[in-house]
Formats: sequence, C-alpha cells, structure tokens
Amino acid sequence: MLMKLILLFTLVPLTELALLMKLSRYIGGLYTVGIVLFTGVLGAYLAKSQGKEILFRIKYEMQQGNLPGEQLINGLCVLVGGAMLLTPGILTDLFGFILVIPISREIIKIYIKKKFNRMIEEGNMNFYFRW
Repeated sequence: MLMKLILLFTLVPLTELALLMKLSRYIGGLYTVGIVLFTGVLGAYLAKSQGKEILFRIKYEMQQGNLPGEQLINGLCVLVGGAMLLTPGILTDLFGFILVIPISREIIKIYIKKKFNRMIEEGNMNFYFRW
C-alpha cells in the first residue's frame, strides 16, 4: 500500500506537470494558468453546491429514520472530487469533475459499492479508532 501511495504522489504530479507544460506550448502560458484558475474556481463552486445538497439529503433521510448510505457515498465522491479540482492539472480536473457532477458520479458509485460489498464478503472491512 505504501508503494502505491508513493507512486501516486510522484507519478501523478509529474504527469500533470508534463501535460501543463505541453498545453502551454500550444495555447500559451497565460491561457494555461487561466484554465487552471478557472477549473479551480468552478470546482470549488460545484463541490460547495453539491456538498450542501448532499448534507440536506443526509439530514432529510435521518429525519425519516433511514440510514443515509447512498448520500454518504455521494459525499465521499464530492469531497475527493473537490480536492482534485483544487489540485492544478488536467487529469485531476477531469477526474474531479467526474466525481462532482451527479450524472457521471453514478458510474463511480457503482464501482465503490461493488468494492465495499466485496470487502464485506471477504471480511476485509476493518475500522480502527484511536482515542
């Protein structure tokens, strides 16, 4: 797991940097910076609006006496997507938008649910709390 994280935190930024440098050669550095700023602001706005909506749905479901499992997965997706949209880069922005926009988020949620179900069936779902 540690090796995967090391690769993730080194290869992704290097790939993003290479893509941004290549993009700046084609459209110019100022436009590239503008795109990065625009996607960051738009991503923050989308994550905030989707987050508020999800919190409202969680409260509603809990008032109805239901467990808000579906909304918690939505919240997780929006949280991760918002963080990716605030990270400069083309690939992270693309994946961030996929996680924040409700229609495309449904595809990712199917994968997450299958992964959780598999972990539960295999008995690999462990939660640790430290006090």
